[in-house]
Amino acid sequence: MLTAFARAFKTPDLRKELLFTLGIIVLYQIGAHIPIPGVNYANVEFCMERPHADSGLFGLVNMFSGGALLQITIFALGIMPYITASIILQLLTVVIPRLEALKKEGQSGQAKITQYTRYLTVTLAAVEGTALVNAARAGSLFQGCTRHIVPNGSVFTTITMVITMTAGTCLTMWLGELVTDRGIGNGMSILMFISIAARFPSALWQVKLQGELAGGWIEFFAVIAVGLAMVALVVFVEQAQRRIPVQYAKRMIGRRSYGGTSTYIPLKVNQAGVVPVIFASSLLSLPALIAQFSGSKAAWATWIATTFTKGDHPVYLAAYVLLIVFFAFFYVAISFDPEEVADNMKKHGGFIPGIRAGRPTAEYLSYVLNRITWPGSLYLGLIALVPTMELVLFHANQNFPFGGTSILIIVSVGLETVKQIESQLQQRNYEGFLR
Repeated sequence: MLTAFARAFKTPDLRKELLFTLGIIVLYQIGAHIPIPGVNYANVEFCMERPHADSGLFGLVNMFSGGALLQITIFALGIMPYITASIILQLLTVVIPRLEALKKEGQSGQAKITQYTRYLTVTLAAVEGTALVNAARAGSLFQGCTRHIVPNGSVFTTITMVITMTAGTCLTMWLGELVTDRGIGNGMSILMFISIAARFPSALWQVKLQGELAGGWIEFFAVIAVGLAMVALVVFVEQAQRRIPVQYAKRMIGRRSYGGTSTYIPLKVNQAGVVPVIFASSLLSLPALIAQFSGSKAAWATWIATTFTKGDHPVYLAAYVLLIVFFAFFYVAISFDPEEVADNMKKHGGFIPGIRAGRPTAEYLSYVLNRITWPGSLYLGLIALVPTMELVLFHANQNFPFGGTSILIIVSVGLETVKQIESQLQQRNYEGFLR
């Protein structure tokens, strides 16, 4: 990987793209530390210094924003509204025929879907910004901290804060699209990668300060060893795939022969990526959110507060794993259509050796996909439980940056970015068979 980056910096146009991407990253990190108007930043810093300050309901979003959420900066919402809007549009494509038709139109249809995603992103940013401001005013943003984060509760101040955070989300979306067009890799993924990686040094040092063995150094190096083992596991599984061989029959068109080639359909073990983990985390945060804003002292509210708030209750863990498995199968079912793949193969004269074209091919692909989705979904469940083990062993919170979700995102984005750099290097430095 380091060799690929070194060779990229030696290529003038790739060096320009890498420097442009680094400039956008620096600009994004600066915006993540500028507080919005109407916030008492001294009280925010006081609450952030308290133990487990980011282990509440907003902890997951705070991780994706690089800690900007709980600091209530202009980039507090980060890219989460855009990610949520993209996932919603992708799910609605299966339900709404109009969106499905746009998807099949190619580049022009995809441009319209992207525009719809932007509109939905702005709407979600306004809603999430309003919820964040109300939580800050009500004192429920930080656990165990009663200081006033927003001293002025006027309507004008609230509207100004919401507009500022919504504009910050729009600016973040624009920066991500700039990286995609003029930089290296997918812009949104790069910004999410930087947001999570930026918290690693402080989180590791916090583990050292809270450690008890040899001044905390044993816990410090133990966390690094666990992180490296997690990276190795994620790289191994993310690269694993089942290759379905496909043979194309020869066809004579005029005097020329076409086809007769062999290829394969790559089916990844983790076909769903990190989407099931995000879905499950968001869904499990809803009961605690409802109980918190209801202010009820009933038995059901107390049970929800003890079960779904901290994240280490057996009921919460079981529900978490089951939801991850469910969403893994659900997302794979809507993102990969075996019947569509079988029809496309049949139209172009392709077939799987030993399997008849048409419906038998679709059934075979569905059978293989279900078989490899099981270990992929269980792997995601195991990865998602790592923060809970760290919560017990290293006194971290459930959104500790060396947790499974953050490692999964960082490794996936890193592998994809390196692949894009290597492919561009091959295009520019291909020497052919004759030197």
